[in-house]
Amino acid sequence: MSLALRPIVNVYSINGVEITNTIPVPSVYRAPIRPDIIRFVHTIMSKNSRQPYAVSDKAGEQTSAESWGTGRAVARIPRVNGSGTHRAGQAAFGNMVRGGRMFSPTKVWRKWHFKINVNHRRFATVSALAASGITSLVLSRGHRISHLEEVPLVIENSIEQTKRTKDAVSILKAINAYQDVQKVIDSRKLRAGKGKMRGRRFRQRRGPLIVYDKDDGITHAFRNIPGIELVNVRNLNVLQLAPGGHLGRFIIWTEAAFSLLDDLFGTFDSPSLLKKNYFLPENIMTNPDVSRLINSDEIQSVVRPAGEKRTKRPFTQKKNPLRNQGVMNRLNPYCQVMRRAEILRYKRV
Repeated sequence: MSLALRPIVNVYSINGVEITNTIPVPSVYRAPIRPDIIRFVHTIMSKNSRQPYAVSDKAGEQTSAESWGTGRAVARIPRVNGSGTHRAGQAAFGNMVRGGRMFSPTKVWRKWHFKINVNHRRFATVSALAASGITSLVLSRGHRISHLEEVPLVIENSIEQTKRTKDAVSILKAINAYQDVQKVIDSRKLRAGKGKMRGRRFRQRRGPLIVYDKDDGITHAFRNIPGIELVNVRNLNVLQLAPGGHLGRFIIWTEAAFSLLDDLFGTFDSPSLLKKNYFLPENIMTNPDVSRLINSDEIQSVVRPAGEKRTKRPFTQKKNPLRNQGVMNRLNPYCQVMRRAEILRYKRV
């Protein structure tokens, strides 16, 4: 069932059994889901954390070499001076030779970072939020949520006072969210390549995203659990809501954070209270089911009835213009005049 059709969401206690409250579904969950915008914004945002790199300015050119010129039956590439070693006479400097520089050496002043329009980034954020409320999208992303009561999962505010990791694990098990953490633990693998030497020794899947309003110890309690990410509701971004540009992140909300969404992003009728003059984006089509639109009574009552089916020949028959006068007239309209003149000449004779 789509979250857009549900009027309220239940708030569960930290023991996962009791329902302590119900909250109306924020309007952001009815925002249009645009995978193209999410992928674009995610690609640009991920580029903005890159560290500049470049090869040395002297790399490949730290040798004494000059061309031998023409007349010696060898290429005119610069060659190392001297004699008595294997290096003497070898080509140097060029990008196609051993020990030479690369083509177009990289520079640190390359354009690494890119600007993103504010409204474009906000559109991607609300679209990723709306996708996180559809169970099928969360399941298709690989999260283990089959034992949950509902998605999104909203927990009472007392979870924000959790200070021990032991208690945090107990809460996750009580609300049936620990299966997604176990998936992350089982997926931990040694990275292939040189990333092992560069602080990226292991790779693993993504687990739940916990969104809170006030940090009264929740970040310390959950930060050491594999796959868990935490973010303040005011700092939501696409990199965490749609990792890799893929929709459907499993999100665990605190009650206060979930209640703040309407003030943060506004509704379709009123602007946001925390973002100046910001309204939620409207859907371009209220009903994207084209077949249902075409077959509706309103459209079928005004369209013309279907006519008889006419089967056209799948190819055009080739006709010889030397034998078919009509085809010849289409190819050469003056041929008709010439033929009439020839007939008149025969009659005179």
